[in-house]
Amino acid sequence: MTKKIPKGALHRRWLNVVLRGAHLAAVILLGAGLLGAPLATGTAALAVAASGSGMLALDVWGKPGHLREASGIAVLVKLLFVGWMAADASSRPFLFWLIVAGSAFFAHAPASFRHAVVWGGSRDRAGRVNPSPPPGP
Repeated sequence: MTKKIPKGALHRRWLNVVLRGAHLAAVILLGAGLLGAPLATGTAALAVAASGSGMLALDVWGKPGHLREASGIAVLVKLLFVGWMAADASSRPFLFWLIVAGSAFFAHAPASFRHAVVWGGSRDRAGRVNPSPPPGP
């Protein structure tokens, strides 16, 4: 028996697949340009930022507490670095490899580390992020 997937979730999943494909292509173009291929690395960095921002938006849409977790904060930092790369050609090689190393680290770190709530809340028994309680009187 197959599980019925809600239509909105299915559309979101396919949009994520398309964005991931575009993101991988942009990262490959950026890396190739940094290794000497005659490509505009500034444009490739913008494509990495645009596709990465789209994927982050989908992640936050599906899981609003994502930006309170270590993995969500790491994505924000990566996007800041990519923006820096787009603006500063001299920083591109160093930042590219820093982002690659950071991405590999977060992709393979234990889930308890990646999804640890590090900002503004905690988790309930079901694993959902709870916001911090309002300050007392």
